[in-house]
Amino acid sequence: MTARPLSLALFAAGTLACSDGGGAARAEVLASTRGDPRRGEAAIAGYGCGSCHVIPGVNRARGMVGPPLTDFARRTYIAGHVFNTPNNLAAWIRRPDSVEPGTVMPTLGVTEQEARDIAAYLLLETATGRFGPPRLLSPSLLHGD
Repeated sequence: MTARPLSLALFAAGTLACSDGGGAARAEVLASTRGDPRRGEAAIAGYGCGSCHVIPGVNRARGMVGPPLTDFARRTYIAGHVFNTPNNLAAWIRRPDSVEPGTVMPTLGVTEQEARDIAAYLLLETATGRFGPPRLLSPSLLHGD
């Protein structure tokens, strides 16, 4: 996805989240991930993701090895390499080495559906509320003007 469609999608999600309490934005994320955040939370716990990451809402997910997975929907990039989209996030969860060769994040045997469920959880349930709704990025930042 190019920067312009990504910024428009973030703007639209932020606008929808503000206008309807987040229902439409939530529905859009559920449709785009084709995942279930409740199953994602269970998969996160089952795979032990919290032993390396802080993950809001997941019991005992207080690891300090990897980055905290708070406010995940607000991130522009995954692993500093690819845009934060539902498909890219699911790919990263399933096979992190395919996104960032040499990463220390292990490949755990997560199925495609589990990755979509985990992505749905991370994109919908990790907001801390400290940052407010997403904002449209300045066009000068997106195009190097």
